[in-house]
Amino acid sequence: MKLYRLHSKQLLPISIDEAWNFLSDPNNLRTITPQNMSFTITSGNELPMYSGQIVQYIVKPFPWYTTKWVTEITHLKEGEYFVDEQRFGPYALWHHKHFIKKIEGGVEMKDVIDYKIPFGILGRLANYIIVRKQLHRIFNYRAEKLIQLFGSIDGHKHELQIK
Repeated sequence: MKLYRLHSKQLLPISIDEAWNFLSDPNNLRTITPQNMSFTITSGNELPMYSGQIVQYIVKPFPWYTTKWVTEITHLKEGEYFVDEQRFGPYALWHHKHFIKKIEGGVEMKDVIDYKIPFGILGRLANYIIVRKQLHRIFNYRAEKLIQLFGSIDGHKHELQIK
């Protein structure tokens, strides 16, 4: 299986506290996920984020596919970063690191996702044809939604790359 990496970076004109409070609240995932994905948290969103937290979702990544997704918050340093890892779901591996740091005029938000698709060569083909494009669409939507909610710094939009 091939390991893929998604790297996303966005600058927001808000404080570290505002960024952390928004990004570390699982309930805000619905706000920054495209509506057609029918993203619903089914459990694990009752308490503030902590290491070991299990969050369960139902998501429809494609019109023809609905799945349950279970992630665990495996690492967390308040105000700086957290890591969520898929425990059950559509990927063979999903390891998502969220970083925020103070910069002049606001914060820099980075996401680094390492993921694998199951099904060998068919999974590689699916990543090339479908999954990669869907991840671009999701993260571009997320970036636009964050700009709507918080604005941007000097017109900086969003940097996104999948290797």
